[in-house]
Amino acid sequence: MKKYLITVNEKQYEVDVEEVKTTTAGAFQTLKSAPKMKSGVSPSQIKSSKPKAATKGGEKVTAPMPGSIFKMLVAEGDEVKKGQTILVFEAMKMENDLTSPVDGKVVAVNVAEGDAIAAGQELIVIE
Repeated sequence: MKKYLITVNEKQYEVDVEEVKTTTAGAFQTLKSAPKMKSGVSPSQIKSSKPKAATKGGEKVTAPMPGSIFKMLVAEGDEVKKGQTILVFEAMKMENDLTSPVDGKVVAVNVAEGDAIAAGQELIVIE
């Protein structure tokens, strides 16, 4: 497999491409599974308006899918309850609520409204 970094509409994607071998007759061999693709970019490649805070512990709230931050509903220092909506993100032309997984205090907010987010990116840390 070869890895490529592809840019589409100013967003970068890391793609693994499997090389297809030819048979002796010259016909292409059919792949048994589709090539693996990581959606979005790694969190370190996304430019955020706020530097990422160093975190050691706490509950990390991550993006479930790529999209963009539509509205932030909490800030550092805010107390949150389990199930409380902490931000709204836009993905696939839909607004999605992201809720707190635990009761606690917001100790780090690593994104701002308008930021692009990648699946799995750490957005907020709650202790």
